[in-house]
Amino acid sequence: MATTLSVLVLGAGGIGHAVVTSLDTGITRVDPFKDMKNRPQAGHGMNLLVVGTDGRDKITEEERRAYRLGGEPCHCTDTVMLVHISEDRDRASVVSLPRDSYAEMPEHVDENSGKRHQAHPVKLNAAYAEGGPGLTVRTVENMTGVKIDHYLEVDFTSFMKTVDAVGGVQICTARPMKDAYTGLELTAGTHELTGGQALQYVRSRHVDGASDLGRMQRQQQFLAALIDRTTTGGVLLNPVSFREVATTMLGSVRADRGFGTEQMLALAKGMRGFTPASSEFVSVPVGDVSFQVKGIGSTVKWDAPKAQKLFQALREDRPLTSQNSPEAETGPKVVDVAPDTIRVQVFNGTRIDGLGRKVDEALRATGFDTTRVPRTADGPERRRTLVEYDPGWDRSAKSLAAALPGAELRAVKGQGEMLRVTAGRDYRGVTAVRAAETETGRDEAVTGDRVGCP
Repeated sequence: MATTLSVLVLGAGGIGHAVVTSLDTGITRVDPFKDMKNRPQAGHGMNLLVVGTDGRDKITEEERRAYRLGGEPCHCTDTVMLVHISEDRDRASVVSLPRDSYAEMPEHVDENSGKRHQAHPVKLNAAYAEGGPGLTVRTVENMTGVKIDHYLEVDFTSFMKTVDAVGGVQICTARPMKDAYTGLELTAGTHELTGGQALQYVRSRHVDGASDLGRMQRQQQFLAALIDRTTTGGVLLNPVSFREVATTMLGSVRADRGFGTEQMLALAKGMRGFTPASSEFVSVPVGDVSFQVKGIGSTVKWDAPKAQKLFQALREDRPLTSQNSPEAETGPKVVDVAPDTIRVQVFNGTRIDGLGRKVDEALRATGFDTTRVPRTADGPERRRTLVEYDPGWDRSAKSLAAALPGAELRAVKGQGEMLRVTAGRDYRGVTAVRAAETETGRDEAVTGDRVGCP
């Protein structure tokens, strides 16, 4: 998806026509819409189905050992994303679909055995194994009611080449990450990932208790960072550099026959100024993360009413983030960063006895990782509550300030990851907050500029 957007941005700049035209011949074409009938009604905007396939049969032995890509290729989809580009070309909405989603596969002919199968329940990623791109498109359309306009497919090899071609992608983590299965091992902080390291990052399922659902959130974070790198890294402004990078990116991508030069350039004209903030990310709402199906095992069952609302918004070309307006919120306020990842030292900036302890306990009760040892602030008595933070932790500071209505935010360079709250005389209690990311996936959409580092 980031590759496609990069091509569009270049075309919008007026220097890309010849470059984009030459790249079209390097894309492998498939026909996922052949003989399809009874499809959903077309809505507004453009819908792309983007799938990542298990392509470990194409990697080298050195890469297989280095990035722990052992085992046999499954000929299945490792990642499935539904991407909606708005009719006005101002927005790209990315919906992650769990690969283990419970799905009703339509009647079809198995492309491997030639045997005809009746409709039957499966996990979503099995559709590609039985019927390739065509059956995958049909299955997703049946599940979502969204008509797919174009199909894009990328495998392990093209993913690694893409990341290396743009010079790596910067990712940051709020806590250490280690996955013995993929070999991923990252300390808390910022990291510049190469192609192989990035593959470890987006494939890891054992760094927390969220398994595939947590992995989808990391994939969204990575995609936002990749969009940022490709649209702001300067390569798009140089036709020679762009040709080299884009040729590498698109050399092992598969796409439908209808998504060619003319379609890319038509989109490009309307996508001037596209940035990470123009994209929004969400995971399909999940009702049961371990829905047992006889003969299949544990599957992920969607929350049908919430999922229907989400896909209806796509069909009607409405932004997903607008569904999370403050007026629509019930319960705890949604913030960018999980409170339990934010370390806080509380100070009493008043002459009110016990106020520091009261604030510390209230923040801890809503999930913040306080020291439990409040201190007395130096200097004159404060009228207004103050939140001090290192500039590198600004999103954490904003999440903390959301729990302290009216608090003043002040950046202090070099302060480190510990945030400081100095309670003032205006303190009236703590507002309950929660992170948008939950153990069942990212139910609330966020824009690409807010998916990244805390």
